[in-house]
Amino acid sequence: MNVRNTVKVIQDIMRKDVGVDGDAQRLAQLAWLFFLKIIDDQDQELELLQDDYVSPIPPHLQWRAWAADPEGLTGDALLNFVNNELFPALKALPADTGRSRMVRDVFEDTYNYMKSGQLLRQVINKIQTIDFNNFTERQDFGVIYEQLLNELQSAGNAGEYYTPRAVTEFMANRMDPKPGEIVLDFACGTGGFLTSAMRHMRDRYVKTPEDERMMQQSLRAVEKKPLPYLLCVTNMLLHNIDDPSFVQHDNTLARPYISWEATDRVDIILTNPPFGGNEEDGIESNFPQQFRTKETADLFLALLVRLLKSGGRAAIVLPDGFLFGEGVKTRLKEHLLTECNVHTIVRLPNSVFKPYASIGTNLLFLEKGPPTQEIWFYEHRVPEGQKAYSMTKPIRFEHFQPCLDWWDHREETPEAWKVTIDEVKARNYNLDFKNPHRVDEDLGDPQELLASFQDQEARARQVREQLKALLKEALLR
Repeated sequence: MNVRNTVKVIQDIMRKDVGVDGDAQRLAQLAWLFFLKIIDDQDQELELLQDDYVSPIPPHLQWRAWAADPEGLTGDALLNFVNNELFPALKALPADTGRSRMVRDVFEDTYNYMKSGQLLRQVINKIQTIDFNNFTERQDFGVIYEQLLNELQSAGNAGEYYTPRAVTEFMANRMDPKPGEIVLDFACGTGGFLTSAMRHMRDRYVKTPEDERMMQQSLRAVEKKPLPYLLCVTNMLLHNIDDPSFVQHDNTLARPYISWEATDRVDIILTNPPFGGNEEDGIESNFPQQFRTKETADLFLALLVRLLKSGGRAAIVLPDGFLFGEGVKTRLKEHLLTECNVHTIVRLPNSVFKPYASIGTNLLFLEKGPPTQEIWFYEHRVPEGQKAYSMTKPIRFEHFQPCLDWWDHREETPEAWKVTIDEVKARNYNLDFKNPHRVDEDLGDPQELLASFQDQEARARQVREQLKALLKEALLR
């Protein structure tokens, strides 16, 4: 079957429903429906493979019981069942197993937006045609789901949940995770860093079922907002994760800083913490006095240093504002450079996160252990012949190839330069180092430019006075 056409038909049906408003709601609606279908397909397979397996979803609420029959519930009866039976029961599931807790958390803040039971039945019937136990169909749908997540970048505030896949793939490539190494994203959004880390390991290191098991057992993730949590769990299922209950629906920052112990530490952190946002009152009090701020990204960075094992590695996306920021940011940078070797900062152009955000961003790569002695900067440039990245011409993994070629053979180039820790300290930990090899356009002497502007302004004023005189003269005739 053509999965792409099926999803397109589903989207077209949903656009007819007055209750679904915009891309973000449409994707949320699709996600919970797909989630229940995927879970049911997975349950049926597990029931065949494991004699004692019991689904966390009660029999009368399983997809096969109320959705699979194309002539089943529809109209008001279907809406009544979904809104008044299905959702309340799933929100109240016990948390006695990881799988049960996962289903409950998915539906805790999820809603049925569709108002037409007839249209909802049409959507369900189309979803029923996809067999998620068929590897090819699941793989095809996974590609389409990735494209749906990509559309979040232009879906208003929902763009904060999505990091361009080229960026997550590049960062995972440089971290080079291996099965058995604990990989954490403590603000995981839709799960892009996790899927990139899994793809990297499956391509390079996963050779046996034991390798796959080790990899899956070493993944860690947390997401506090309901929509990205739902999207992330569904994403994990589509990427052949047997039990995505390792994705927690929680706020990592709500736990006191000092309560994170050695047993909580991880080998690798891959993350893009939400920047520009503020945490609710009281969250900052979980952190030491010198790191207290309401800015989310800053708190995550403080926690990142705490959570890495000695020798652990991290790659994190941070805005330009962190590099030159003062106050708490200065103290954070001093702490980071003292506790870790920040060996590389890749500076990205403003257009990478467009249209959601149009600010300069940076990829920081570090290892916990010896303090930083020098930092290499690499300026990523938009491909030749292209002014900026856009929705039609987004950043792609191959655009990072020049940086990959440079990475293991470091030398100063037109795109790369290094600074010493003494230079950083001399600037009071301002890390906003510009490319010294880039020659800015010569705009001329400021005094001469000012004199020229004033001369042109005087001439314009003279012309305006002449026009006024001519108009006055014409009116008096």
